[in-house]
Amino acid sequence: MIRTFALALTLAAGAALAGEPAAFTLTSAAFAPGGMLKNEQVYDGFGCSGGNVSPALLWKNAPAGTQSFALMAHDPDAPTGSGWWHWVVYNLPAAVHSLPAGAGSADGKDLPAGAIQGRTDFGTVGYGGACPPPGDKPHRYYFRVYALKVAKLDVPADATAALIGFAVRANALAVAETQAIYGR
Repeated sequence: MIRTFALALTLAAGAALAGEPAAFTLTSAAFAPGGMLKNEQVYDGFGCSGGNVSPALLWKNAPAGTQSFALMAHDPDAPTGSGWWHWVVYNLPAAVHSLPAGAGSADGKDLPAGAIQGRTDFGTVGYGGACPPPGDKPHRYYFRVYALKVAKLDVPADATAALIGFAVRANALAVAETQAIYGR
């Protein structure tokens, strides 16, 4: 009974059994999982006055067969009926396992060669920070990295975040996520 309980705790904590691959994970030094985004990650516009700097992200233990990655940041609590896409990056090379803070600038200068940023729901490319309506309960911001079975996604240059998301999910081997909150 004690051994079974210990095994259950090990599995619940995400640790791999001997011989099994470690879990695919995504973390950020900018916030603790479920923690509050800092003003640095808040949008500068729409009544918000933040730094609009994308957080540093690190992912580990992608599954075998990964040929590229895609990163998507989404707020499901936005009062739109479909949430709000804050950042979309795809065609990240399989050898890349992190992005520095600020990699989501509109010019993409800190992204690896070949990576493409899609249009967000702000109507622009690049990271668009948190900016929930005043008085709303804190919104959840999900950062998800997808391990893909293709080297490049075949989407139009002006594809919407939803279309890119469809292509990402159709080619996903695995997904890792972390989540933060923000309210004002």
